[in-house]
Amino acid sequence: MTKNYKRLVLMTALLAVMVVGLGAYTRLSDAGLGCPDWPGCYGFLTVPDKAHEIAAAEQNFPGLEVHQGKALKEMVHRYFAGTLGLLILAIAVYAMRNAKLPNVPLRLPVVLLLLVVFQALLGMWTVTMNLQPLIVMGHLLGGFSIASLLWLLYLRSHTKPVFGGDAGAKALQGWSMAALSMVIIQIALGGWLAANYAAAHCVGFPMCEGSEAFSLSKVFHLPMEHANYEYGVLSYDSRMSIHLLHRFGALMTLLVVFSAMWQVFKGAYSRTIKNAVLAVVAALVAQVCIGIALVYMQIPLLVALAHNLMALLLLLTLVRLCYLQKAKC
Repeated sequence: MTKNYKRLVLMTALLAVMVVGLGAYTRLSDAGLGCPDWPGCYGFLTVPDKAHEIAAAEQNFPGLEVHQGKALKEMVHRYFAGTLGLLILAIAVYAMRNAKLPNVPLRLPVVLLLLVVFQALLGMWTVTMNLQPLIVMGHLLGGFSIASLLWLLYLRSHTKPVFGGDAGAKALQGWSMAALSMVIIQIALGGWLAANYAAAHCVGFPMCEGSEAFSLSKVFHLPMEHANYEYGVLSYDSRMSIHLLHRFGALMTLLVVFSAMWQVFKGAYSRTIKNAVLAVVAALVAQVCIGIALVYMQIPLLVALAHNLMALLLLLTLVRLCYLQKAKC
């Protein structure tokens, strides 16, 4: 039964990564409001495609035109997210019933269940509040958090600590935690950039054209009381400042993570820890390369999607490293 539990956790973690990807694809395709209501779509459980359904949708939502392509993207994301929620519920129920079994923690599945409920609320508010940037960023961070915690749960159910462990690596766990914190901050900045449609508001590399107009106060300006936030409502200078801060954050993330990984690699003697460090470095280098390509290629959809998913992969590699250091593997 425990093997089935491990498989369920791994399958759910993989599905969470897929849901993050689908969410990014929906957002990048400007399909976040493909369905103007929640949880259905124009009052239907599926995308309206028949003539009478489309007529009813346009009557119930005057002034809105049914875009079936965008609506389908949004609903596919919701279907997968709903399935993810049910699987997390199954994990939590199993943990409650079998908490005394080895490698079956209870607290983490309960936290995941509460988080996925809150994530569903954020999904609803994303639509009902017409892509309010703070809600959109929170929804993105919620998806990353669920995927990371599911990965951690799988590690806890699958990885067997070794007695004694790597004392050198454990002593350097603070470096890994600093790297993890920096990556989380950078992901949040990326979420704020995406929520305000600021990706295209920076011409040039490594600096933006007109970067002398950068203002930190404009970065964290919260647009309020707008009827619709789709495509962004901030000024060009504000969005340029958001984009430029994300680039500054990327440079800081590169320096902090690389420095931290160098320290851990030097101090560790376990091959498992060293390999985990190399996985982090590989994900970091790949993410930097994708970010640069994204600018030079003028933000193609698939490259932007890869940038989102690689950020998640970098986060997951750091979660694994921190866990291995703590678990003395």
